[in-house]
Amino acid sequence: MNVSHDWLRALVAHDLSPARLRDLLTSRVVTVDELVPLRADLAPIVVARVVEAARHPDSDHLWITRVDAGGGELLDVVCGAPNVQAGKLYPFAPVGTVMPEGLKIERRKIRGQVSNGMLCSVRELKLGESHEGIMELDLEAAPGTPFLDAVPVGDVRLVLDVGANRPDLLSHLGVARELAAALGKPLVLPPIPGAPASIPHIERRTSGGHAGPAEVTVESEARTTRYMGAVIRGVKVGPSPEWLVQRLTAVGSRSINNVVDATNYVLHELGQPVHAFDFAKLAGSRVVVRNARRGEALVTLDGVSRTLDERIVVIADAERAQAVAGVMGGRDSEVGDATNDLFIEVATFEPARTRAARRALGLTTDASYRFERGVDPELPPVALTRVIQLVQSLAGGQVDGLPLDLYAAPRAHATVGVRADRVRRILGERIGADAIARLLRGVGFRIQTSPGTEMLSGQEELGVVVPSWRGDVTSEIDLVEEVARLHGYDAIPTEIAPFRPSTVPDAPEWRQADRLRDELVALGLHETRALPFVSGAETGYVRVQNPLAETESYLRREILETLARRAEHNLAHMQGDVRIFEIGAVFAPGERSLPKEKLRVGALVMGARRPPHFSEPRPPLYDEWDAKALGERIAAVAEPGGEVDLVPSSAKESLWTIMVDAKPRGTVKRLVIDAPVWAGPAFGVEFTLGSVASEHVAQPGAHDWSPVELPKARHSEYRDLPTQPAAIFDLALLVPEDLAAERVESALRRAAGELLESVSLFDEYRGKGVEPGFRSLAWRLTLRHPERTLRDKEVEGRRDKILRTLANELGIRTRTA
Repeated sequence: MNVSHDWLRALVAHDLSPARLRDLLTSRVVTVDELVPLRADLAPIVVARVVEAARHPDSDHLWITRVDAGGGELLDVVCGAPNVQAGKLYPFAPVGTVMPEGLKIERRKIRGQVSNGMLCSVRELKLGESHEGIMELDLEAAPGTPFLDAVPVGDVRLVLDVGANRPDLLSHLGVARELAAALGKPLVLPPIPGAPASIPHIERRTSGGHAGPAEVTVESEARTTRYMGAVIRGVKVGPSPEWLVQRLTAVGSRSINNVVDATNYVLHELGQPVHAFDFAKLAGSRVVVRNARRGEALVTLDGVSRTLDERIVVIADAERAQAVAGVMGGRDSEVGDATNDLFIEVATFEPARTRAARRALGLTTDASYRFERGVDPELPPVALTRVIQLVQSLAGGQVDGLPLDLYAAPRAHATVGVRADRVRRILGERIGADAIARLLRGVGFRIQTSPGTEMLSGQEELGVVVPSWRGDVTSEIDLVEEVARLHGYDAIPTEIAPFRPSTVPDAPEWRQADRLRDELVALGLHETRALPFVSGAETGYVRVQNPLAETESYLRREILETLARRAEHNLAHMQGDVRIFEIGAVFAPGERSLPKEKLRVGALVMGARRPPHFSEPRPPLYDEWDAKALGERIAAVAEPGGEVDLVPSSAKESLWTIMVDAKPRGTVKRLVIDAPVWAGPAFGVEFTLGSVASEHVAQPGAHDWSPVELPKARHSEYRDLPTQPAAIFDLALLVPEDLAAERVESALRRAAGELLESVSLFDEYRGKGVEPGFRSLAWRLTLRHPERTLRDKEVEGRRDKILRTLANELGIRTRTA
């Protein structure tokens, strides 16, 4: 969900910077994933100070300036503006900058004088049309400061990660409502320039009526919650004004024409999708909301002809379908330059049917995204008024007759109780009933003790009336969560309050998984958390009805299927030493509709058994005996007290079957994966978790079972695999016998700097070619830049720097023979 900073400020007046607004929303309302400056074309521009300014010797209108742009040296810049003055700050485009209009700044001679960049005017930065010379900056900023950091120009887009339970936040109104409550400021819809003061009275009916000259019918099979419409005659379709174009651009939408832009504006402002039809193209001046007929076709606005079925709700005229309800309009009734009369539709459609239509057609739109999550049924009157005012302001025209509102059964607002004592026990913070009422009122909840009666001060149990836009609040715990976030998670104390331990024992499979996780991490394996979807096959696999991707539309039968794909991903990034495991569910077709599900642990090992060392430059690779030992260890930890045995297996690719108390529980196999020729063999272990024999853990090499203290949980820090190639080279150094290798490596790391990814000592040599009192030590260094490929000169320069440092600090030289 994209939100405009300036648009929010128009609804709730505030002085928060985009960064502060991001932090406030993230801590209180919804996670802000990203801030996107909409004038990113100005990112190369910096603030610069003119240190000297003198007239050009060969021109009566040029100036030669010396500019401090923060680079440590003064730059000669030729400037044609008469207002440049020494000591002042100006925007500066360094050499290599591409200006907003596309001009690339290059180092060039102007009348015999070299110019290293350009001091910029307002017009050159596309911040206005002023011709009054260079843009003087009246601010405090160090030379070299990015212009966008110093001068607030252009809008900023906030990218919100809105959960499926909060469709009210899919609009500027919803976010502004929360912002107003957080800041204690009023929320107002910004006035529309030139809009009429009011629109005609809206007439309410149940299933049919007239919106002026349009006859509107909603058939019961369509199950449409609310449908509103109005006819506007005499509009003039054309381009939108700049303010509207900028508003839509700020949220990632493009301008089409003033009528369509008006509907998109209301969608992003209020969260209510709106559609405009060319009324002259609706046969019989009729609008019918009905199910599609079998085989009925419709060419949608994207120009694709789509075949519909009876499950899809359409907006039709007297003859044929003209739009897919809640998803997209049809091309035949599209608003174009020749349109004079409009039928404006504002409705709420059933989320499940909208989702089914969207999936059946393979079509996702801003409207379907909102309808699938639920649109406030009390929002359409506000949206219809808003869009009529916008259309009349932008395209003229008059409403013909009375707008129509078909709303058969208005939904009663739910009332949910919340106890102050319950809030205290859950949050560990004493928040009084008055404070709870104040917090909830701020975001639209109403408080009452009985229907129609406001709460009395001091009441400890509140009746909370849920607003129409908060369908996610259905129980007391939902209100407790609301109180927690509105009060502020950082305001809740961190002390652990006394509590009574539960008498419910942990699930045996959970205890198995916990022990296995600790053991496998201690053995050096890394845990993965992948989704259980695989490419699968028609037989033997369970197909997902609504897969995230058609290439992974089945549930896995083995953990090793997922781990094999993870290993292939590592190999594709030149990482051949893989030690991973996962504890998760596997699935098989069931006798009825639900699949069979089991909990298993899977582990995959390949590559070197241990990291290289100078005493063992090339460690041995994992083999089947290592895999067998890993299988034995997994079974022993999972089933302490059980009799574990591994017997040879005759199954294809399987090496051993893991037996516990004479029952098969797992397998050890050699895996067939998509691997390059340099990769070592891959081995996998998979074990089914089940009942626990005792609380004892088997000790390696012991013949009895004794209780041990389980290790504490370990946490790994994950980083993305590198995407740029590494530069690897070796250094053979002559090191005095009394000088520790640790000191050499410390100096080596310091000299190598931030590009050093890894360094390892892989060889030690004494003998021929090495003089007495010295030994030859060889290090392998890996350099890598996170964003680009290193050049040969960079690598050679870093190598020379390392050798100079070692020679100057430790008297070490390279071995030549």
